[in-house]
Amino acid sequence: MILGIGTDLCDIRRIEKTLERFGDRFLRRVFTESEQAKAFRRSNPAASLAQSFAAKEACAKALGTGFRQGVFWRDMVVVNLPTGQPYMKITGGALARMQKLTPSGMKVEVLVSQSDEYPLANAIVIIEARATDGTS
Repeated sequence: MILGIGTDLCDIRRIEKTLERFGDRFLRRVFTESEQAKAFRRSNPAASLAQSFAAKEACAKALGTGFRQGVFWRDMVVVNLPTGQPYMKITGGALARMQKLTPSGMKVEVLVSQSDEYPLANAIVIIEARATDGTS
């Protein structure tokens, strides 16, 4: 059962300009250390950061709150499986909101799809609940 879906489009040039203007202040406010490290291992860190930025925006939309009601940027972290597939790790106020959305007896998975083609990055987030016994 789908609990929420969100999508976002981010201009990579906007992230580049924000990095130039605010640097570490912007990075610390929005991204975890692991997200920053992943981005700066790439040839175009701004593109990676833009994808994560878009995924966080999409997740906030899927939660139905945006960045209100105790949901903060760093509550939603884009991580990757060993295969490279991204998913969202949810903590803090975002986790509290997700738990309110989750029906009793179900577990939640946050699915993420990201892409970029300069100058744009996009992400789609689907919050899905499944019965703990394996049935959908």
